[in-house]
Amino acid sequence: MSTDPIRLEVFKHLFASIADEMGVVLRRTGYSPNIKERRDYSCALFDSEGQMIAQGAHMPVHLGAMPMSVQAAIETFSFAPGDAVLLNDPYCGGTHLPDITLITPIFVEKQLIGFSASRAHHADVGGMSPGSMPLSTELYQEGIVIPPIKLIEGGVMNEAVWQLLLANVRTPEERAGDLRAQLAANRKGERRLQDLVERYGLAEVQYIAAGLLDYAERMTRNLIEHLPDGVYCFQDVMDGDGIDSGPLTIAVTVTVQGDAVTVDFTGTSPQCRGSINAVEAITLSATYYVFRCLIGLDIPSNSGCLRPLTLIAPAGSLVNARKPAAVAGGNVETSQRITDVLLGALAQAAPAKVPAASQGTMNNLTIGGWDPERERPFAYYETIAGGMGARPTKAGADAIHTHMTNTLNTPTEALEYAYPLRMRRYAIRRQSGGAGRYGGGDGVVRELEVLTRAQVTILSDRRQQGPYGLAGGEAGEVGRNVLVRGERKSQVGDQRSEVGDQRAAVGMKSDLDTTQADGHRLTANGSQLLPGKVSFAVEAGDRVLIETPGGGGWGAVAR
Repeated sequence: MSTDPIRLEVFKHLFASIADEMGVVLRRTGYSPNIKERRDYSCALFDSEGQMIAQGAHMPVHLGAMPMSVQAAIETFSFAPGDAVLLNDPYCGGTHLPDITLITPIFVEKQLIGFSASRAHHADVGGMSPGSMPLSTELYQEGIVIPPIKLIEGGVMNEAVWQLLLANVRTPEERAGDLRAQLAANRKGERRLQDLVERYGLAEVQYIAAGLLDYAERMTRNLIEHLPDGVYCFQDVMDGDGIDSGPLTIAVTVTVQGDAVTVDFTGTSPQCRGSINAVEAITLSATYYVFRCLIGLDIPSNSGCLRPLTLIAPAGSLVNARKPAAVAGGNVETSQRITDVLLGALAQAAPAKVPAASQGTMNNLTIGGWDPERERPFAYYETIAGGMGARPTKAGADAIHTHMTNTLNTPTEALEYAYPLRMRRYAIRRQSGGAGRYGGGDGVVRELEVLTRAQVTILSDRRQQGPYGLAGGEAGEVGRNVLVRGERKSQVGDQRSEVGDQRAAVGMKSDLDTTQADGHRLTANGSQLLPGKVSFAVEAGDRVLIETPGGGGWGAVAR
C-alpha cells in the first residue's frame, strides 16, 4: 500500500466522483423542480465511523451538517445490507424539516465499510403553511418531524412509515418521487464504492480514505499556521425574527493559536420566538465552509478539515437553539449571517483573502395552494440570488447564489409549466452593489404573478441593514419585498396579512401614501412594502416583487 501524493490525488478524485455521480442520479430522477432544476440537494460518502470522506460540489449548508445526521443514525441503529435510514429532525443532525436526509449503509462481504448519504430540500413536508417555511414559533408548526428511522430494512420497504410520511404532506406524489430519487442516488454511491473495493481491495481503500482525512487536516493546520496568532472579534445583526421587533446579534471571537483555532459565539443573542434559530449542525457547517474556502487549494473536502477547529456555540442561543425552538429560517438565513461574522473576523487576520459581505440572505419565497388547472395542491419554493461581495482584487459577481447556498434559479419555462405562476420580471438590480475600489455585485429583481388563490411566505433578511463593505468599501443596498394587488384590489381590501405576530387586516388604498401601524407603507398604486419575514394570502392577479441586496464594496473609492 502507498500514500504517495499521486495515489492520494487519484483516490481523492475517485471518491469525489462517486459523490458527484450520486448528485447526477438525484437530479435526473428527481420529480420536483426544486430538485431537478434548482438542484437543492447534496450527496456525500462516509466511512464506517461516520466521517465524511468525500462530498459533491453541492450545498455548503447541507454538507457540513450531514456528518451529524450519519452519527445520529449510527448511534440509533445496527445495520444490515439493504437498510436505509431516513431523518430530518434538526435536533438529531438535521438542519430544518424540509431537508430530508437518506443514509444507506454500504457492505462488502457482510462487513460495514461506509455510508452513502443524500440530503434534499423537499418543497413541502406539512406544517402550518404551504412550503413548510412558516412564520412559526415552535418546531411542530413547521412540518412532520422524522427522527432516525429505517425506511428500508433488509431490502424491504417499511410501508407504514412510507404512508405515514406521505399522509402528512401537501404534495405526496412529488415527495414520493423525490424520495425515490434519493434512494436511487444512494444505491449508485453504494455500488460505486463496492466497485472501488473490488478493484483495489478493501484494505487499500480504507487506508487511502484515512490518509485523505489526515491530508485535509494537515492542509487546514497549514492555513491556520500562516494566520497571525491573535483574537479577532466581529458581530453583525439579523433584522429580526418576524415575530418580535428588534434586531438580533450574532457575535464571534476567533482565537488563532499556532495551528489550531477556537471559534466562540459567546455574546450571540438568546434563541428567539421566531423561526431563525439555528441548531449546532448549521453553525458547524458554516464554520467548516469558511475555513475550507480560506484554504483556497484543491484539497479533499472531508471531515479532516474540522479537526483543528474548536467550536463553542452556547446552548440556548441563536446559533445553538434548544428543542422545540422553531428553526425553518435558521438553516437559510442565520447560516448566512454566521458566515458573514466569521468572514468579518477573519478579514482582520487575512485581509488579502477575505471578500466583503455578500447579500447575506437566501430570500426564501414559498407560494402554495390549490392548482385549479391541474386539480391538485401545489407548493413552490425558491431561494433568490443576489450580489456577491467585492474581493480584494476584483468586483463582486452580479445575480449569484453565494456562501451557504449553491443552487440555481428555477427557469421561467419550468416554473410556469409546473405551477400556476407567471414570471412578470426577472432582471439584475442595477446599482445595488456597494461602492468601492472594487464594487459589490448587484442583486436581482424577480416579480411573480400568482394565477390562483394562494398563501405566500417570505423569509428574508438584510432589509434593514445592508451587507458590510471592507477596507473602506461601502455597504450594499438593502433588499425589498413588495406586494402588488391586482386591479380588483384597488379599493380597500379585506385580505389578512401576517406581519410578525400581527394578524390584523391590511387595508389596500389606491389613492393614498400612508404608513401602517407596523411601519410598512402603502404606495400610490396600491402596492405594499412588506417586512422581511411575512406570510399573507393572495388572489389571482396579485404580484410578489423581490429585490435582493447587493454585495458590499471593497476598498475606499478614490476621490
